Parts: sequence; C-alpha cells; structure tokens
Amino acid sequence: MSYAQFQSIPVGNLRVHVCATDKFKTNTLSAMIQQELSPQNVTKTALLPQVLQRGTETYPTTLQLKQRLEELYGANLFADVYKRGERHVLQVGLEIANEQYLRASASLLEEGVAFLSEVLLRPVTENGGFKESYVAAEKKNLKQKIESLKDDKIRYAAQRCIEEMCAGEPYSLFTYGRSEDLDHIDAQSLYTYYRDLIRHRPIDLFFVGNVSVDEVVRLVERHFPTDQTERVPVETGEVRHTVREVKEVVDRLDVKQGKLNLGCRTQVSIHDEDYVALMMYNGILGGFPHSKLFVNVREKASLAYYASSRLESHKGIMTIQSGIEIANYQQAVDIIRKQLDAMRQGDINDVELEQTRATLINQLRERQDRSYDLIDAEYHSILSGKPRPLEQLVEDLKQVTKADVQRVAEKVQLDTIYFLRDKGEVTADAAN
Repeated sequence: MSYAQFQSIPVGNLRVHVCATDKFKTNTLSAMIQQELSPQNVTKTALLPQVLQRGTETYPTTLQLKQRLEELYGANLFADVYKRGERHVLQVGLEIANEQYLRASASLLEEGVAFLSEVLLRPVTENGGFKESYVAAEKKNLKQKIESLKDDKIRYAAQRCIEEMCAGEPYSLFTYGRSEDLDHIDAQSLYTYYRDLIRHRPIDLFFVGNVSVDEVVRLVERHFPTDQTERVPVETGEVRHTVREVKEVVDRLDVKQGKLNLGCRTQVSIHDEDYVALMMYNGILGGFPHSKLFVNVREKASLAYYASSRLESHKGIMTIQSGIEIANYQQAVDIIRKQLDAMRQGDINDVELEQTRATLINQLRERQDRSYDLIDAEYHSILSGKPRPLEQLVEDLKQVTKADVQRVAEKVQLDTIYFLRDKGEVTADAAN
C-alpha cells in the first residue's frame, strides 16, 4: 500500500506542507497558528476563529463572505481552536473543488489561496480594531458555548477531571476559554492581540489535493506576505510528572447517572520512543469494544453504560471515562483499577494484542482517505519534532511486543479519580 507523503518547504518565515495526491476531487487548504495555552491568552485565541469568519476587507459582511464562497463553487470555510498538549492551535481552512474536475475557472486554486489569505490576514476593521458589532456578537456566542459545557455531562466531567488533575498547569484550561475574561476583551484589544499572534507565532500552511509543490509555493509567495523575521516558538512544560498521591474529587449536580473519570500520567509523549507501545497499551486497555475496560467493566460486570480510554499524546496523559449507576461508584473504581494492574502485570493475551494491533493499523490506513486527517497527522509530527509518517507508524506497530506494552504499563500512574454524581444523600457504596 502506498501512503500519501507531505513535502515541507519554508517560504519566508512560513512553513508550507504539500501533499500532492489525486485521491480527492477537492483541495484542502489549512493554516495552523500556534499560541501558548495560558490564562492570559486562552479566551482571546478562542474568540478569533469566529470573528475572522465574519468579514474581510473585500467581503466585509457575513452575507458577502458567504456569497464569495458560493462563487468558489460552494467552497467550505472552516475555523476553530483546539489543544495540542500545552499549545493552543488556531486553525483556519478552506475546502475547495479541484478545477481539473470543472469546466471553467482555471485559477480556482489561486482564488482559494487568495481568499484564505484574506480571511486570515485582512479581516474587516474599524476604529483601529475588529468591527465592534462582530466582536460583541461572537463574545456572546462564545459565552454560550463555554456555559453550555455543563449541559453535556460527559464533556463536562472530562473537562473537570482535567482541571483537577492538571491544576496549576496550562493544560487545565478549557479549549474555549473562560467566560469571566470576555468582559475585558473589546474590538481594539482583540485586534492588537491578533496582530501580534499573526506576526510572531509559528504558522504552518497545509495543502492536500491534486496540486504541485511548485504551484503551491508560487501561490503562497504571491498571496501570503512574509519576511525573514524569526517566529517565536511555543514552549511547553515537562511531560514526566511523578504522582505522590491519587486525588479523589466529587462534584454534585442534578444528574441521574454518574460520570466516573480517571486521569493517568503516562510519562510518555508522542516524541518518545515508547509512544507506539503506548498506543497499543491504550488500545488494549480501553480504546476499542474488545478492550479490557469495555469487556470487563461494561460487559461482564455490567457496571457501566460506556467505558473507554483515550490518550493526549503531547501532554502524556491518558483519561478513562465511564457512565455508571451512582451506587456502583466504589465497585467501578475497583474494577477499573484492576484493569490497570492487569496491564502492569503483563496480563495481556494474544487476542487482545493482535486485535488491537490490527484495529490501530486499520485506523491509520483509513486516515489516508480523509484530507483533514492527513493534515492532522502531519501536524502532530511537526509539533512533536519527531516525524512519524503513517507508513512508519504502521511498521512500528507491527513490531510492538507484549513486553513493550508491559514496560509502558509500568510507567502509567493513576493521578485523579473524578466523580460527577447527583445531589442526593450519600449511600454506603457511593463516594463522599
């Protein structure tokens, strides 16, 4: 099987990454801007994607912006923020038809590049700031998004577990910031912040589709002004974190079903040699329906409505999430801890090992079929500073042994047990 490959080229102080492939009938363009995850910046960074999508110098109203997208054969503009370890990443992108599959518009790619550049670099402004009405509207929308987290109890419990586990660390911050910051942000201060971010922080531009490297470089040089000023890298904290005592935290809300989340320090990040073994570890423990958590906690013991685990590869964290009857708290904690112990003792059978390996490899191969996933995988490699092409990951997975998984398991430390439960009286079996 052949794998899509990226070629990276510096253009001024931008990094351009091109994946030339005829697999897709659209071209996907994406700009990634890194910022440190910090209390001072998190809410401002989270506000920018929506403000930037409201209007540009040439298309100053949202209606005009949407009309321009229609002119570009229904191109899709997207923007958001997310965390990669202790980095906060602002993404602005465009998916646009490939002109080779259309009868007209031989310059559609260039029109798309020009449009993306304008959205990112030439937003509509007034009085030395962003347009005030747009900022006011998006502050209101962001506040609703932050406050609505409590309405989704699974996501709320996951965030609360991270807040408690990583208290005092940047990673504890919510991706979309803090509602109390919004009153202190206005159109001018946000614009000043945006200008500083665009000028000084690392920017990566990705292109996936039936394009050539030379053409992309020419278009970036034409539509993205650059200079030789060195951009300031984002510094991140140490992944290794010794756990001295397991925290136990209980929140009470008006819920009928408990949410039990456990946070673990793996001491391994995507940069480390043991990362691929950690992928296998997570898959065997809780990544899939055949994993220990699903089989033993949900199926055999009937203690959970769902039970799974996931990795944060840049922070070196693994979280376990489950939905349980409130009275089953201690029993569920005990059986989950037994699964962690079993992994540590190497209690892993061949079926678990091989089924996990096959499922992970299949997942990686499926990423070849989605341009967004190709960009995401490449960006993980760039941020980690350790190139991990999908082809290499697949080959590395084939070499992982049970001893490798057990070695990783011995590093994993339970850090925090978080329980979201009802407001009722504490029962004999439930947490205090």
